[in-house]
Amino acid sequence: MNLPRRRHASLRASLAVAATVAVALLTLPALLGARVLAPASDPVVEAGDAGYTVTDLEWIDAARDRRIPARLFRPATADRDAPVALIVFSPGIGSSRDGYTHLGRYWARHGIASLHLQHVGSDRSLWHGDPLDVLARLRSAAGSVEAVARAGDLRYALDRLLASRYGPRIARDAIIAAGHSYGANTTLLAIGATVPGVDAAAALRDPRIEAAILISAPPFYGAKNFAPILSGIAIPTLHVTTREDVIRLPGFVSGPDDRLKVFDATGSAFKALAVYAHGSHTVFTDRRYFDTAPIADAVKEATQTLSTAFVDRIRSGRHEALDEWAQTHRPLLERYVLDRHLVTSRAPVRAVTAAAAAEAVALH
Repeated sequence: MNLPRRRHASLRASLAVAATVAVALLTLPALLGARVLAPASDPVVEAGDAGYTVTDLEWIDAARDRRIPARLFRPATADRDAPVALIVFSPGIGSSRDGYTHLGRYWARHGIASLHLQHVGSDRSLWHGDPLDVLARLRSAAGSVEAVARAGDLRYALDRLLASRYGPRIARDAIIAAGHSYGANTTLLAIGATVPGVDAAAALRDPRIEAAILISAPPFYGAKNFAPILSGIAIPTLHVTTREDVIRLPGFVSGPDDRLKVFDATGSAFKALAVYAHGSHTVFTDRRYFDTAPIADAVKEATQTLSTAFVDRIRSGRHEALDEWAQTHRPLLERYVLDRHLVTSRAPVRAVTAAAAAEAVALH
């Protein structure tokens, strides 16, 4: 893939790194079958003794003539206890609403609802058609039009969910956006990232989102300095990656240091970073491609519990769950940073200022 090198690169170039992981997965037969989606009828696709229900939803945004399928994981407690937190999850490129179920099920079992989006312009349908044209389809899916549309999907789906019969059971002060890979970029746009060449970027921010979980967030290419893009983000953020979180193409590599640059540039007044010692870029998905079963299972379990500890912090303001998580999972981690106070000038992520030293936790 030839990445544009012009000074004012479009969002297509900015987000192309997220699309590259899909190329590595193209040869995997599991990705070649897309779900056939029926009109919205709220079918329950999973229920029983698990303590939660899974419901398929679908909306049409008439203003954009765009279909938005989604899958809702709801804890059983949502109908009888206090309103529950909601995580709106955006998947990586080439994925659909039926992915990342290990997260949705875990969250629901622990009292958190989640809405897993499907972005029709960059979903599993990319794997259909002439295989020789897949790179062209990926480039289009990673372009500025689709990137803006994905953020619009998130806003519209949240509108519709809150206005539905499920809405009264959602805590309005505990709405969190989350995403993996390209989905993490979608999340960044929804929480205030400002990208050169995209006039609508500021309008994409959704003020209802209280926090964000960014898993394997690719950088925004086309700008050498990430601070102007991400420093305006003010809400709490959790960043998750691994030291093996590498995206490779001939002539192009995006390594884990890119994830650290995103963390460093994000302007959140409270943010956390977890870097696992092992695990590929796809280790966070439902399927296991490049990782051993012990590593994949350990990273998934750790990410599940980390995310719920982060939600607990958002709702309670207490750090105990995050501190306990860091100690419990120390053997898996290369690095963990809990940054509660930021200085005005953005210091490198590996540096901890003297003023913040008492408030930061780092594992090396």
